[in-house]
Amino acid sequence: MSIENTNNNNTPSAEISPDDVLVVRDLKKYFPTAKNFFGKPLGFVKAVDGVSFSIKRGTTMGLVGESGCGKSTTGRTILRLQGKTSGEVLLNGVDIFKLKKEELRKLRPKIQIVFQDPFSSLSPRIPVGEIIGEAVREHGIVPPEEYDDYITRIMKACGLQEYHKDRYPHEFSGGQRQRICIARALALNPEFIVCDEPVSALDVSIQAQIINLLKELQEEFGLTYLFISHDLSVVEHISDTVGVMYLGNMVEYSDTEELFRNPLHPYTKALFSAIPIPDPDAQMNRIILEGSIPSPANPPSGCKFHTRCSECMNICKHCAPEYREITPGHFAACHLYNTPEMNEKFKAEAAKESANDKEN
Repeated sequence: MSIENTNNNNTPSAEISPDDVLVVRDLKKYFPTAKNFFGKPLGFVKAVDGVSFSIKRGTTMGLVGESGCGKSTTGRTILRLQGKTSGEVLLNGVDIFKLKKEELRKLRPKIQIVFQDPFSSLSPRIPVGEIIGEAVREHGIVPPEEYDDYITRIMKACGLQEYHKDRYPHEFSGGQRQRICIARALALNPEFIVCDEPVSALDVSIQAQIINLLKELQEEFGLTYLFISHDLSVVEHISDTVGVMYLGNMVEYSDTEELFRNPLHPYTKALFSAIPIPDPDAQMNRIILEGSIPSPANPPSGCKFHTRCSECMNICKHCAPEYREITPGHFAACHLYNTPEMNEKFKAEAAKESANDKEN
């Protein structure tokens, strides 16, 4: 089985703006499922299958979707915590996958991550002050004589006290441990932080505190976030733009206000219909998705969502929709918004594929 390397230019990141901190172009990450005797892959799990977007400096992009859609894999691949299959990841115009080892090491402080589970991402054998300061010392962020004061300032900025330095992670609550993780990332003076579901393991009241902390730090230090979550209410509160993923693909992308006011893709509409309404008398028009998510190792032909879509048409079963700009700044991949010319093109492609199948 070969890996296709296609390029989609109809994306929000087709052109690089000076304001863009991060630009992702047609990013793909495939994991081999099995190999033959000679070590050649026989099949792939297409965890990320051609994702493109950009994030402006000092803003937050939310990335949402069901579990298994490829959100976390996208974040980790962007940070080069794992290799890519194809595509580009540009940080301030520099492709981080083309950097050599020493160049990447110098860049590391500028790109950080806050993990979902704060307890498992903190070493239980190291005190909090050393956890936050270890990388600061390694990368020489501040002179040695300023080290202690610097760590204290960072901890206080994240709602921690100086006497917490000598304590260990198990002595803190879940919310405090997440503050430690944020402080560890902030201490390296980053430009861009991937927040990989940072509040999903916390109580609702603590979630609000952490979200407010992230917003305060963003204003104070000019940070840029990729906020990965499945909680749409949290994403609406913190994000400037939102991308919706399904089975490795970006199916919709827009400004947060526009997306929540006018979702275009049937999958996005189904997700939004599940948001609880704090009114016992309100009528919820819940859209129930039939069936389960198809396997990313063997996705359906055509539109990957057609097996669960209530608005599925015949063209959806055979042709993958183009990811394009439907209205200014609002991108979606759905045949519902095809022009007559596009429908004719897709019909011709489907007829050609059908003829080739009959010949074979």
